[in-house]
Amino acid sequence: MADVKIHVPSSKDSHLPRESHHSTKKYRLSPTLRENEKSSTKKKDSSVVTSFNISSSESDMTSSPEYGDIEIEEDKMELRRDLGFFSSVCMIVGTIVGSGIFVSPKGVLESTGSVALSLIVWIGAGVIALFGGLCYAELGTMIQKSGGEYSYLQAAYGNIMAFLFTWVSVLLIRTSSLAIMTLTMAEYVATFFSSCGDHEVAKKLIAIFACVTVGIVNSYSTKLAARVQNLTTTLKVGALVVILVGGIVQLFKGKTSNLNKGFEGSATSPSVIALAFYDALWAYDGWQNLNYITEEVKNPAKTLPRANIVAVLTVTLLYTLTNVSYLTAMTATELLDADAVAVLWGDRILKAAGVIIPICVIISTFGSSNGTAFTGSRTIFAAARDDNLPGVLSYIHVQQRTPLPSMLFCITIALFMVAAGDISSLIDFFSFVAWLSYGLTFASLLILRYTMKDVPRPYKVPIVIPILMTCVSVYLVIAPIVESPQIGFLYAFLFVMAGLIFYFPFVRFHLKIPGFEKLSIYIQLLLEVSPTSYKVD
Repeated sequence: MADVKIHVPSSKDSHLPRESHHSTKKYRLSPTLRENEKSSTKKKDSSVVTSFNISSSESDMTSSPEYGDIEIEEDKMELRRDLGFFSSVCMIVGTIVGSGIFVSPKGVLESTGSVALSLIVWIGAGVIALFGGLCYAELGTMIQKSGGEYSYLQAAYGNIMAFLFTWVSVLLIRTSSLAIMTLTMAEYVATFFSSCGDHEVAKKLIAIFACVTVGIVNSYSTKLAARVQNLTTTLKVGALVVILVGGIVQLFKGKTSNLNKGFEGSATSPSVIALAFYDALWAYDGWQNLNYITEEVKNPAKTLPRANIVAVLTVTLLYTLTNVSYLTAMTATELLDADAVAVLWGDRILKAAGVIIPICVIISTFGSSNGTAFTGSRTIFAAARDDNLPGVLSYIHVQQRTPLPSMLFCITIALFMVAAGDISSLIDFFSFVAWLSYGLTFASLLILRYTMKDVPRPYKVPIVIPILMTCVSVYLVIAPIVESPQIGFLYAFLFVMAGLIFYFPFVRFHLKIPGFEKLSIYIQLLLEVSPTSYKVD
């Protein structure tokens, strides 16, 4: 193993673990470790540091016997900007195209009641996703910080709102999204073993295996995670192209009877249509994911808006034509009754070759899970860097430059959700809370137009778009509550407010948990992670 450089802000106030005179390691210590008592350092650290590869060096050493032979470098440790335009587009497309298009089509059709209205909802959801991406492009190019909504809410509303978003995101939004995707992947894996019966435990074990694999890939290397994302995105787009080309062939054969029904049986209730948009927007979710990793995108001022536009337009075209293709191969009733719509389509159109569809769906959902874990862990990383979560969660690996602690934390929460929830209930809860946070973020853009009006904006969206998106978000949150009040909505609100129970003692008043500082030291040394610094390019 090569020497690992460890960077400390200042050698004057550092209390470094004492090691033998013939071995040293360049290491950046957390504030917790730097402030630790000398006596505690001598007792505890000697048994932990020995797990590192330590090499001798005789230059630039701290001469005081208090420190031992340890080299201190004042340097910065940051996430690497490894994502160019293509990787950025793949990150968005690869995260959007996951389980939704293979699970949600029947939800949209069921809620709208007609073929024509369902297609309008799919296109409309694509337009909403595009407008949302444009709003986020302005925010991301103005505030070039990772963390997505967390960073924008903090700038517009203050730290309490940012913390509440982090609370919901960490314990619900991002982790439930990851859990849903891996559970959906498990459903499609199970189709290969249908003769063995329906075993829920086996499906959850498959989902757990997928979560762990995604965690390993993202923890090991950012470049490896990006390559996995690029590969799976190419394969999943290829699968959708196969479906839509098959649909076009069916149209030329005159299979238009289902499409000719038009608006027959269309729903008229605004709240019911809002629920249809919930299902469609779940399939489009991921349009905002590039903003979570802004600090790892090359030239974000240009890449963010371009990647958002290209990715969302591509997905909208694919989704609309894919739904048309579904309706050329099956009736609306058959689509509603199908547990795996894409698999049924493959059996009817591709015949024996239809086996490639569930394989592509498995690859697709795995890629989407990879992208969700990649981006979701950055909210934890950004919040911890601002002391809204334990600081150790903001550390990155000293060699790989991956946010290892935040990734492990994200995967752990997702594993609990895999064991506890089912797909339908998670989608409903996720959509309600997610659009509440999106609406606040769109409104924050309007606020920042006045409170940060002198800050450079490489990309500026027309003011009417964030106003429209704020109204859309309010509608998507309120309409289902008005139409069908449920106790679950109250629970959701109480869950959000429960974050204040933790905010005031631990963030506002800096209450310390006994023994947690020592635990942070051990985590830092065990994982070989280091604090980071943030700098705007």
